[in-house]
Amino acid sequence: MGEKATQKPNQPNKYSDLMTKDFDQWNRLKKSTDARNSRAPFREGDIWWCSLGTNVGDEQDGKGHFFSRPVLVFKKFNRHIFLGMPLSTIIKDNRFYHQLHFKGIDQCVVLSQLRLLDAKRLENRKGDLPSHEFRKIGEKLQQLIF
Repeated sequence: MGEKATQKPNQPNKYSDLMTKDFDQWNRLKKSTDARNSRAPFREGDIWWCSLGTNVGDEQDGKGHFFSRPVLVFKKFNRHIFLGMPLSTIIKDNRFYHQLHFKGIDQCVVLSQLRLLDAKRLENRKGDLPSHEFRKIGEKLQQLIF
């Protein structure tokens, strides 16, 4: 069993001091992101820097001033929205991750963090995956979900 957190009133939680999430700064940036009039043109298989923001619990957060991280465009629904999966340089070998080498960097696609995103969040295109790599990710995601 996992460690049970016990905490006395008015005593700091030992885990909360490790990382404080800046929801207020993200909300300011999210407002300006939402106000954008244009969206970047994107395709399935593209990898973009994407403003993911500060999220709840174990949901993948963005990093840095723009709260962004690389995201794989997995399924394009229209010119506005898509299903995307974040990438991480923390390498894990299990069914929730797909390891790849992209632009000279070993990375993982975080399959379990698949989510719907608006193209207003896209900032900078990094490139696109080879079709054989994209197919492998699709097969692994299908096994994970079904």
